[in-house]
Amino acid sequence: MGFLDILLGRTRPVAPDLDQLFALPAAAVTLEAGAGFTPTGEGAVCFATVEGAAFEQTHREVRALLDADAERMGAGVELRRDEYGYSWLVSRRGVGEVASVVNDVHAVNSAMEVNGFGPQLLCSVVGFREAGVEAEAGAGRRLGLVYLFKRGTFYPFAPVGGERRDTALELRVRGVLAGELRMESDLGRWFPLWGAPGL
Repeated sequence: MGFLDILLGRTRPVAPDLDQLFALPAAAVTLEAGAGFTPTGEGAVCFATVEGAAFEQTHREVRALLDADAERMGAGVELRRDEYGYSWLVSRRGVGEVASVVNDVHAVNSAMEVNGFGPQLLCSVVGFREAGVEAEAGAGRRLGLVYLFKRGTFYPFAPVGGERRDTALELRVRGVLAGELRMESDLGRWFPLWGAPGL
């Protein structure tokens, strides 16, 4: 960074540190003990949809990798497009298998970055639900731990139905996980992920 950049207040963007994702399994234990939320076994990577043969080849390779592993584990991988035009590659594992979900999310992010599609990566999310609530009933509060690819930080997102969020729960979770994950300090970057898979 040059002297002029310092004077004008410009800073370099934070380089993504995908290894931060591997802190999630330990954070999941802390989250259950401190806030009463357990992993749903779902995670997803959100990226701007790109057209072209190179991107399609990367997408096929990533899906083949995850599908092969998912078949061995009895899980599934799915591609979705949301109403805003973004794509989500969703990994479904068994309830509580947060380490496998993290491995899937890391593999997708890494493959896209290595193949030159890092600028299209937006975020990754791993889903949690209130402990002790039946999953089939769809009851209980939901929570997502969101990793911002371009910032290298996490933030909690707690939708409560419609387009409302539980900000008190999000702030409490930030306090619980402050020592476990690199939390996003700018609350203006805690973007809502309405309709995100796993939430």
